[in-house]
Amino acid sequence: MNYTLNQLRIFLKVAQTLSITKAANELHLTQPAVSIQLKNFQGQFDIPLIEVINRRIYLTDFGKEIAEAAEKILAEVYAINFKLHAHKGQLTGKLKVSVVSTGSYIAPYFIVDFIKQHQGVELQLDVTNKEQVVNSLERNEVDFSLVSVLPANMSIDKVELMQNKLFVVGNYDEKFGDKVHNKYIFEDIPLIYREQGSGTRHVMENFIKKNYLPVKKKMELTSNEAVKQALIAGLGYSIMPIIGLKNELENSQLQIIKVKGFPIKSTWHLIWLKDKKHLPVASAYLAYIKKEKQRIINEKFEWLNKY
Repeated sequence: MNYTLNQLRIFLKVAQTLSITKAANELHLTQPAVSIQLKNFQGQFDIPLIEVINRRIYLTDFGKEIAEAAEKILAEVYAINFKLHAHKGQLTGKLKVSVVSTGSYIAPYFIVDFIKQHQGVELQLDVTNKEQVVNSLERNEVDFSLVSVLPANMSIDKVELMQNKLFVVGNYDEKFGDKVHNKYIFEDIPLIYREQGSGTRHVMENFIKKNYLPVKKKMELTSNEAVKQALIAGLGYSIMPIIGLKNELENSQLQIIKVKGFPIKSTWHLIWLKDKKHLPVASAYLAYIKKEKQRIINEKFEWLNKY
């Protein structure tokens, strides 16, 4: 046997997700890299670890036993690393943060320096839609969540990070000029929506309803990136947070269409369960955010001021 910790980690993630694609996304690896390491790991055993039936992955009984063993081995490795850093007087542990998908454009900037300062801290960053982010927070699976729409009927504490602006956006080829259009422009520009459970869709639909906008729904897509590509291709228009559009606006792939009442403004918040007893890592991160957030905004997001 000559398997590596990396192979154990990859196999365990595949066993947990039962998907090469999901495992690759969660490990921030390519699908081919996961497939190759999984194949190399399987090659060290005479008994199959997984079965693929109708393109679905299933663990064999032996695979389930190896997955349990892998989880224990990796837990022991984390414990060794924790003890090593603790003896050196360094901050150690895991920081767990869930982020709504559009928040992925700002979250790394509010985390990177903290992780660099504390080499013993491991980051678990889960990027998904608002509904799942709120669910993970409610189940106390994470230390913090980054959201632009505060959850209703949940007792939380929060720190305000920065403003979020949503504009009407479309392909650059169409000419709308500098005129500020009224709401009836929506009779002529079909809108692309995010999926149900998305914070962007929640804000968008509330605004449409409140202002009686005569919108026509064109299609529904399940990620901010998918919506951007559809807009660039000319498949429709959308109401999107500007935070994820910097490159497309600067490269003249997309344009902001001036419409009365826009931008829609909300606020990014870092939230956590009220009365939660934070471990040292989470407490240190919260102190870091409160101290450094304005510096980060000034250094990384000054470009937003021109919109």
